[in-house]
Amino acid sequence: MLWLLLAIPGLILGIWAQLRVRSAFNKYSRVPNSRGLSGAQAARMMLDYHGLPDVSVEESSGFLTDHYDPRSRTLRLSPDVGRGNSIAAVSVAAHEAGHALQDSQHYAPLKLRTAIVPAVQFGSYLGPLLFFAGFMLQAISRSAGELGFYIAFGGLILFGLTALFTVITLPVEFDASNRAKRELVAMNILNQNEMVGVNQMLGAAALTYVAAAIAAIGQFLYYAFILFGRRR
Repeated sequence: MLWLLLAIPGLILGIWAQLRVRSAFNKYSRVPNSRGLSGAQAARMMLDYHGLPDVSVEESSGFLTDHYDPRSRTLRLSPDVGRGNSIAAVSVAAHEAGHALQDSQHYAPLKLRTAIVPAVQFGSYLGPLLFFAGFMLQAISRSAGELGFYIAFGGLILFGLTALFTVITLPVEFDASNRAKRELVAMNILNQNEMVGVNQMLGAAALTYVAAAIAAIGQFLYYAFILFGRRR
């Protein structure tokens, strides 16, 4: 019951958000923008306007695999986004270009998120292993119970980095979307009527990050309740 209370909300919201993203993308990927710009062209315009010719725009494989890599200063767009001239393609490309603008302006949450990526990758793998190893040690050996608790606690802290990462991601993604919306209008890439589609696209995408944060926090709390409940 505890797991259901903590895990189900994030899971349900995540599924709903993913459905909304795909629905919005499918809808607005069929609507060409009035200027006929591809996603890659729109992103390039934003980058050049803000004095970022050194940020490259490349194509990535897969569906909606779009992202900005601050380490190599590269904006990678999936084929549907980079080549497409739809409202959906320009929306996604502008959002990713927004991350490049954040990077150039030393946006603190982005810098923090980038800095903890190695620790998160390490913690997301090792954290659950340590937690369950310590938990099992407590269960099978009373004499080693204290050691098992500290091993499990260390795993909990490592896993907590994943939850922290999802929380830090929220302002990063919201800000990138807001930057995209401002630039699309200010640079006359899209008109006001087309911004309705942009708002739906980026609003649905934002929900996926909220869902990920809720799910990660819920799982962290579940592990914490198990560990400290058993200790009591």
